[in-house]
This record gives sequence, structure tokens and C-alpha cells, in this order.
Amino acid sequence: MVDVTLPSLGESVTEGIITQWFKKVGDAVARDEPLFEVSTDKVDSEMPSPAAGVLVEIVAGEGDTVETGSRVAVIDETASAGGTGATPREPSAPHEAPVVDAGTQVAPTPAPAPVVAKRASPPDSNEGANGVVVSPVVRRILSDGGVQAHSVRGSGPGGAITRRDAERAVAQGPSEEVVVSLSNGRRRMGQHMSVSSQSTPHGFVAVEVDGSIFGELERLKRVTRDGERITDEMVVSLAAVRALAEFELLNATFSGDELVLHRTVNLGIVRGVAEDGMLVPVVHAAAGLTLRALARRVNELDERLASRQLTTDDLMGGTFTFAGSPSEHTLWTTPIIIQPEVAILSMGAVRQEPVVRITSGTPEIVVGRRIVLGLSFDHRVCEPVGAASYLERVAELLAGMDLESER
Repeated sequence: MVDVTLPSLGESVTEGIITQWFKKVGDAVARDEPLFEVSTDKVDSEMPSPAAGVLVEIVAGEGDTVETGSRVAVIDETASAGGTGATPREPSAPHEAPVVDAGTQVAPTPAPAPVVAKRASPPDSNEGANGVVVSPVVRRILSDGGVQAHSVRGSGPGGAITRRDAERAVAQGPSEEVVVSLSNGRRRMGQHMSVSSQSTPHGFVAVEVDGSIFGELERLKRVTRDGERITDEMVVSLAAVRALAEFELLNATFSGDELVLHRTVNLGIVRGVAEDGMLVPVVHAAAGLTLRALARRVNELDERLASRQLTTDDLMGGTFTFAGSPSEHTLWTTPIIIQPEVAILSMGAVRQEPVVRITSGTPEIVVGRRIVLGLSFDHRVCEPVGAASYLERVAELLAGMDLESER
């Protein structure tokens, strides 16, 4: 027998929530085959099977919070699915011994068949709003009418959807109220942001700066010499990292009541994720990188994010965070600081608009590019004047950047 335990999930992560089992008791599993999914406060990960055999016991069910190192299942390496070997260990209903009259011979009562655990399925067209499985007839009526079962509130026993409920829903459309559960990621993000906004004295400063460099970026086809994609936010984040060399109090984290100044910059980059709201992959040791190197590192993180292969280490250790523009029409954002950090830089969309340029002492109106940079900062370590000075230094580094040599 092989005990399946919850492995270490990264630095400072001590527990996880079992969100899904990919196998049920009695199923054959191969070594390194995805066995279950675990969710932590940083990332959701698929856990591979440590051995080949038959899953004979599930100790931690879906929704259970488990500490790292704890046993969650048992695999029998000598058994085979559907063949001889160990019997899957699931709790069975207790049964009483038969009452036997004197002189009467009674055949022994067969033991009940083992109960195989069923994996909970997410709400879909087969379930109502309360998770009750609907009948095939009701499912067909709803399917033909283009109505999702999870949008219908049943009037039958235990909230079951009756045929009358289905017909009414098809005739009138789904009910106006639909109960939607928040994902683990969105709940964790909300909790973290709530704590940050309530415990950190936030300040915010925004400045509008020249964005002429982005015209040069377009002339270079937005690619490095190696063919890596370059985005506007990569250029701004590179200038932001370099400016931190002169504003070390912004590249810091709190440890209790003490401020820890970091000599290296671990740059977190905010990324929107449909199911989880937001993740922040980290470019470790970003100081000293060229634009070409930074682009490669960011693109690698984005590829792992898209394929759900980010590790916990990819999401930890940030010392300063950058948030790009959410859309091409965004002027600026006021992001919440990601504790224990003390600042987060945001940028708005690059806009083309009329600007006044002085040529030989004569002002003239030309089409220029402008962006708004914003800094949310912790008032315990910075003030508006210092925040504005940092943003203006970022603007100077942007204006003086040599993209041809950087890429």
C-alpha cells in the first residue's frame, strides 16, 4: 500500500483545499497521472499519483482543507481495476446479524457491495440551482428550450425541478436570480485586498507623461532581435525597475513593524484571470535586465499562465508590483497595494492627442502620445511629493531609453 500525501506546495504554504478528484475509489491510476487538484492561497495545481495501482481509499474529500504532509488517499500497487486484489475501502452501512430460531438453518446474509465515492460535478445543464440532478425528461425539455438547469428554481421535494417547472421556465425564460458561487481564487483575492485596504494607509499620485517612445516601438515592429514580443507595459516596467535604484524605500516589504529594504527587485506583474480574477507572476531579480531579457522572462510567465503551469514559486517573493492598462480606453487606475509590499505602479492606455511642442521658440500643436502613470503608496514610507518624484523619474528614463540597443 502507498499513502498519497499532500506535498510541499512552496515557501510559506502550509495547507491546501482539495477541489477535485480526477479518480474515484476502485479506479486504476498510473504513476505521475493527475490524481487530484489542490487550491492554495497562491495557485491551483494538479497533483500527480506517486505510484501505479488502484485507488482503494480517499481520506480527504473535495472541499476538505488539508495540511501539507497529511495523508489524502491510499493506492494499492498490487491490485488491478476490476480484477482480484484489495477491495476498495469505502465505509459501508452497518448490518445486523440475522436472528436464527433454534433448529433453523439460515444462509449467511451477503455483505453489501462497496460504495464507490462519486466525484462532485460542477453545476451544468444536468443540475438545478441547488445541485439536484434533474430527470432525463426535465433535462430534455430544458435543453430543447435553450434554458440552463442551474437557472431554474425547482418546486419539488428537496428543490427538485419538476416537469411543470421546466415547462414554465421554457415558456417564460429562466428566473431572474441565479446563485453563483465565487471561485476560491476570487475569495482569496477579495480577502487579501480587504485586509490591505483596511490596514495600509493608502496614498495615490498620478502624472501624465510623454509617450513618444511608443512610436519608436511601433517602428521596430514590437519585437526583439530574437523575435520576442514587446508590449508597452514591458517598456514602462523596465523604466520603473531602474527608477527604484534611486527610491529604495519603494522597493521594500513590511515584516511586522519593521521595513525590509530589498537590494534586488522582484517585479510582480498583474494579470487578469477569468476564473480567479487576478494573479501576479513575479520576474525575480529584474534589476539589471535589458528590455530583451525582460520581454523573454515576461513572455515565459505569460505562456505558463495560459497553460496553467505556473508554480507557487512563480507567484511569490515580489517586492514591487506593476499593473498595466486594463483596456485601450483606460486613463488610469488606483490599484490596491499587495501586502507586504509598500507600492504598486499602474499605467493607463497610450493615447494619441494634440500636444504643444516648442520649436525654435515657437509653440505649435502636433499629434503626440501621452500616458498616465499612477502610484499607490503606503503613507508610512512615502508621501505625495516623493511618489510624484518617482513617477517623474520613470518618465525621464522612458524618454531617454534607446530601444534599438535594448531590444
